[in-house]
Amino acid sequence: MRVGFNHNVMYKGEVFHIQTEDSGISNPHIITLLYRGGTIISSKKISYADIIKIDNLEQVVEELMKEQHKDMLRGLKAGQFDERAFGSRPAPAVQEIAGTKTTADPPPEPPQPQLPPREKSRQSQSLDEIILDYLVRGEDT
Repeated sequence: MRVGFNHNVMYKGEVFHIQTEDSGISNPHIITLLYRGGTIISSKKISYADIIKIDNLEQVVEELMKEQHKDMLRGLKAGQFDERAFGSRPAPAVQEIAGTKTTADPPPEPPQPQLPPREKSRQSQSLDEIILDYLVRGEDT
């Protein structure tokens, strides 16, 4: 069985890590995790217990892993995780003491300006960007 896939990709100036693993026949599931700075932003887990007895299990599981890994890459590129990855902090808790409002936390930081995406030629793209574009377009199928 293939153990897994790992990619570090640049997205909106930040490094994201995508990891897909197979837990093996004794625990037949595939899990994909999306990290930013060591924090899990998203996860997806599927079971393949229902197909464990097929003849070409190793090949099928590898294809399931590839597709789930690419789906996470596509979701990242489509902005599906932007709110969790870049969103603002929750509003501070407000307490009212004798008619005076106080905040338990400092005010949230203002949002950082997002630069519009640039159209790049293949020659000016980083290797991560080229791999991400390749996987998202599904050119390997």
